[in-house]
Amino acid sequence: MSKKLIKSGLIVSGMTLISRVLGLLRDMVIANIMGVGSGADVFFFANKIPSFLRRLFAEGAFAQAFVPVLSEYQSKDAENGLSIDDSRSETKQLIAQVSGTLGVLVSLVTLFGVIASPIFVMLFGFGWFIDWLNDGPAAEKFDLAASLLKITFPYLWFISFTALSGAVLNTLGKFAVSAFTPVLLNVAIISAAIYLSPMFAEPAYALAWGVFLGGLAQFLFQLPFLYRAGGLVKPQWAWNALGVKKIRMLIMPALFGVSITQINLLLDTVIASFLVTGSIASLYYADRLLEFPLGLFGIGIATVILPSLSRLHTDENKHEFTQTVAWALKVVTLLGLPAMAGLIVLAQPIIMVLFMHGEFNQTEVVEVSLALYAYLAGLVSFMFIKVLAPGYYARQDTKTPVKIGIKAMLANMIFNLMLAPFLGYVGLALATSMSATLNAYWLYQGLKKQGVFHFSKSMWFILAKILLAAIVMAACVYWFSPHFSIWLGFSLFDKIINLIIAITLGLVSYFSVLIILGVRLRHFKIAKTKYNCDN
Repeated sequence: MSKKLIKSGLIVSGMTLISRVLGLLRDMVIANIMGVGSGADVFFFANKIPSFLRRLFAEGAFAQAFVPVLSEYQSKDAENGLSIDDSRSETKQLIAQVSGTLGVLVSLVTLFGVIASPIFVMLFGFGWFIDWLNDGPAAEKFDLAASLLKITFPYLWFISFTALSGAVLNTLGKFAVSAFTPVLLNVAIISAAIYLSPMFAEPAYALAWGVFLGGLAQFLFQLPFLYRAGGLVKPQWAWNALGVKKIRMLIMPALFGVSITQINLLLDTVIASFLVTGSIASLYYADRLLEFPLGLFGIGIATVILPSLSRLHTDENKHEFTQTVAWALKVVTLLGLPAMAGLIVLAQPIIMVLFMHGEFNQTEVVEVSLALYAYLAGLVSFMFIKVLAPGYYARQDTKTPVKIGIKAMLANMIFNLMLAPFLGYVGLALATSMSATLNAYWLYQGLKKQGVFHFSKSMWFILAKILLAAIVMAACVYWFSPHFSIWLGFSLFDKIINLIIAITLGLVSYFSVLIILGVRLRHFKIAKTKYNCDN
């Protein structure tokens, strides 16, 4: 099982790496033409709504509710000797029912979103709405955001079906297709920024059309693979079908339980609309850098363990279920801690290399780096949430994570009110990290209380060694890295060379310390013996 998970994890992480690299390239292009100004604030706001829904459906609530039920149906078909290609397959019928029901609902929501875009701007950009009412300085932001949202909102329709087909392909073990799909969105936005932006007085319109076209490309890309897998079926409206009802019961609580981080980010946007111009853009760029390791490691691992955990629960294999959760936590810690430490030390040089071109200046480098530091404080917690939440949803337990999610959201709101008046947008980022840490802690305590999983003594030792290695790595990189003022004086070529040297030094020092401390590959395998809390 561990070899299969590692192979699947590498496939997903490899495809995700391509997507994240293109995502950074996309943000570099956007930073070059828009910087951290008023237009950037509005576009990132208009993109945040469909982006939130993308994470909710593609990586969050929909997948967490749909995959366990789909795995259950596949297990029943396997027992009866049926494949997904068979017309008698209950799995095939479930896909038809879910796609038809989802299609009607999402079409209505998308239509409402396009028509009522000013309402969404009023809700999530309330500061701009107040200025619009009073003809204030941010009134133009409100009008522009409402117009852009009409273009970006249909992305919800495309990505909902992309998420559905991706979930089907993932349960069939075809992880590469859905992992590669986000690449198409980045390519579309980059192309729009380069070729369409000169046609508009406001470049944000070109980027909005890039989001629309990227969603269409993602939707069309997966259809041939779904057809070959036997999962492309005629949609059916089936609101009261047994499988659909079960998914309905699971998906509503999952909206809170697994996607609480994204809800918190939207709340940050509401408050940021009252802050100085550039606050939303600074949070966006910082969040994008955070998303690189989070998507590469956290989401990659979570994607491959959910179908496995669902099957193990269906087969009542409690031992491997527990071991799979432990394996995933160790892997994301092994990769997440050094990523956090390295980004903290090299935040400003990385931001310079990626974004400090065109309209993006050195003051904005500092502003984005401050938000990034605050977000990085919660990076490991964000990753733990991605791993721990499937531990509930694979067992079709949605009540516990929804309670935890609500508590975390309330905590985030309190932290926002406490920190934003003094730290501005940095306080918003720090509040998000603090609430995510509480969320991860409560998720772990819930699994421990239910007897599903708890940290063993050996696991604590491994995590402590990883932490020590990450600290040594950060110290080495910090010691040999040039001062901020020296970085500013480098040419782009010199910045890249010095950054590569620093990253190489970090990797060598990190893994050298791990080897010295006795950490080996065998510590990241799923044990085949009966589970013992001390193993």
